[in-house]
Amino acid sequence: MSWQTANLGQPPSLGDMEEMAEQASWTIPEELRRHVDGVVIRIVEFPDRETEVEMGLLSPFDLLGLYRGVSLDEKSVAWTSTEMDIIFLYRRPILDYWCETGEPLMRIVRHVLIHEIGHHFGLSDAKIHRLEALAEAEECA
Repeated sequence: MSWQTANLGQPPSLGDMEEMAEQASWTIPEELRRHVDGVVIRIVEFPDRETEVEMGLLSPFDLLGLYRGVSLDEKSVAWTSTEMDIIFLYRRPILDYWCETGEPLMRIVRHVLIHEIGHHFGLSDAKIHRLEALAEAEECA
């Protein structure tokens, strides 16, 4: 049973969202996807308190996802990892956004993943928005 047919009438669980993120990751343009090996995607309910303070959030619902790690533009050949590269997807804020907008949930999850992968690359928000638009065009083609 997939997340789409499980628990009809119930919001997707953390496990359902993990499955969605996995499915969405395979629909991300190849030029992005091939560089994210080893980046962990973690689904949690909300950002932790430290993240809320660091990001200056007025509400934990204000953040849908976050990249934590060293972006590729800051890594060198001699760079050694002391911490994992992680993309956090925040389940409750994503579900809240889904209810507010009516957009398909899979599209929202994919959008947040692309945005956070863009941060992994060290891209500006403007460049990330262009990548998202390209991905959206590919999805519709």
